[in-house]
Amino acid sequence: MSTTWAAYRRARRQSRQAWVLVILIIAGGFAGIGWFFTNGQFAVGQDPVNGPTEAPVFDPKWMKPVEAVQPVPVGSAVDALEALPVKGRAAKDNYDRNEFGQAWLDVDRNGCDTRNDILRRDLTAAEFTAGSKCRIASGELREPYIGQDIHFRRGSESSSAVQIDHVVALGDAWQKGAQQLTAKQRQSLANDPLNLIAVDGPANVKKGASDAASWLPANKGFRCHYVARQVSVKAAYRLWVTQAEKDAMRRVLDSCPGQRTIRAT
Repeated sequence: MSTTWAAYRRARRQSRQAWVLVILIIAGGFAGIGWFFTNGQFAVGQDPVNGPTEAPVFDPKWMKPVEAVQPVPVGSAVDALEALPVKGRAAKDNYDRNEFGQAWLDVDRNGCDTRNDILRRDLTAAEFTAGSKCRIASGELREPYIGQDIHFRRGSESSSAVQIDHVVALGDAWQKGAQQLTAKQRQSLANDPLNLIAVDGPANVKKGASDAASWLPANKGFRCHYVARQVSVKAAYRLWVTQAEKDAMRRVLDSCPGQRTIRAT
């Protein structure tokens, strides 16, 4: 059986096209796997969440500034991220929460402890306990991490429904530069309103000491603010990021190129 030159060339062309299609399918598969192990693992199984896109930082009417190591840079969050040092994690076996001072100190000297300051800042319709100008008894929270409304009521069995999250977890900070800070600077980091947000208790527990490479809020609309706030805190306290953390932060910020750093004033 003979084959014409035209038929031979047509067969060759079809063979090359088939191989190109196979290569594109394989490449797409690898890209999908890469997406899953970066941002995809946070998105799979999550329903769309509509919630706040940002959280309060500072209320000058009754809060006083906390002195950081250096000012948060003004401008693009991406530029601030690029300026952060990239290093590996330091040891964590010597981590102790007490290295950041007693929990919820009145670092800004406004007469109220930090936890109640943040509850007052973040809750709407906040009410004080009888006879106090500091202790928050109840209020409503438009929660940023899960995007749901939560009623806060002070009590031994109810207070934990709303917790105060360190945006840059203290355990993460300890492994990325906080060991080189002074005791006073670590107290500031733990009590700086820039690094604190009132959030859903279970979501805060789930986050633990995770960085952006291993945990992001379920409320996707809040992620740009959240990552920009982490970048801003790390810049203010001269902390570093790991390469995986930087890559995860950059992926989030690429979706909001106009995102600026977060500042107290």
